[in-house]
This record gives sequence, structure tokens and C-alpha cells, in this order.
Amino acid sequence: MLKVDYADLVKALQQGNNSTADELLKEIIPRLEEYLRVVMSAPSSDAKECVQQACLDVLDRIRKGKIREHKTIFSYLITASRNEYLRYARYQHRFTADPDDVYNQVEPARQIEALIESDRMKILEECLGNLEDQNRKFIRFFIENPDSTTKQASKKFDMSSAYVRTKKSRIINRLHHCFKRKSSRY
Repeated sequence: MLKVDYADLVKALQQGNNSTADELLKEIIPRLEEYLRVVMSAPSSDAKECVQQACLDVLDRIRKGKIREHKTIFSYLITASRNEYLRYARYQHRFTADPDDVYNQVEPARQIEALIESDRMKILEECLGNLEDQNRKFIRFFIENPDSTTKQASKKFDMSSAYVRTKKSRIINRLHHCFKRKSSRY
């Protein structure tokens, strides 16, 4: 295998010289595939697919002039290939997991949001517990049926539409103040 001059690759892509770029890529692509197989333990077919996509993305960026530095292009290709494989593996994992586990999994970036949401739900449940039974049943109807109309609620609770709107507004206002008061303690 010849040593690839990455400056020639960048130059060939920027000038639209596809034949030179193809020759240079024939030497780079097997190295990237080997990296994914050895370092990331990727199956051969997955490595080929991920390297192909990563190269397309990087080469497109070079052609658009977003990447000009030839000294770091190989490390950029490795990083892009690795990230593409991780994205691919995560995507594939979504379909091989137990269907019941899907509901319990949280992306790492959303863990904090999930904790905050969990705390909010605990506070809301406490506030709902402070309501009278009749009001709690009334507002739970709207929580459990967010698309329900005032007309549907007026039939269910045998109230006028105006009274349903007023009662809903008052209960939401109480819940809002209770939530604010309890959340300021945490």
C-alpha cells in the first residue's frame, strides 16, 4: 500500500478531479474499515457501510470548501467513520431491544430532563392530592384526555359549557400556584 498524500486528496476534490480522488480513496477506505473492525469491533459489512457514508459526508464538506486543512483530514475521516458507526449501532440497537425496555431507556443527553420531568410529576401528583375528590376527578379527565372538548366534559359531568371552562380554569390556577409553591422548596 502506498502512503497517501492527503494534500493531493483535498486538492483533487476541490478541483473536481474525480479519478485522482478515487485512486487515493481506494487506499484510504480499507484503512478506515480496518479501524472500525479492530477498534470498534464492527462487523465487516457494517464497517463498509459506515465508512462509505462517512466518506461521502466528509468529501462533500471538502468540495464545499468547509474543510481545507489536509494535515488533519485522515483523523477527521476516522472520527467521522467512528461517529457514523456509533450512530448506526445505536439505530440498530433500537430495533433489537426488548419492546418493553424501549419505554425505560433514556438517551444520555435527556437524562437530566427526565429527572426534572419526574420531579415535576411528583409535585403535580402532590398538588392533585390536595384537591377535593370531585375536582380531582374533573381535572384528571382533562389530563387523561387532553384532546377532549368542553362539550364532551359538560356531557360527562352534567354541567354547562361555561361552568366547565370556569371550573377548569380555577382548578388549573390552584394547581399552578400549588406547583410553584412546592417547586420553590426543592
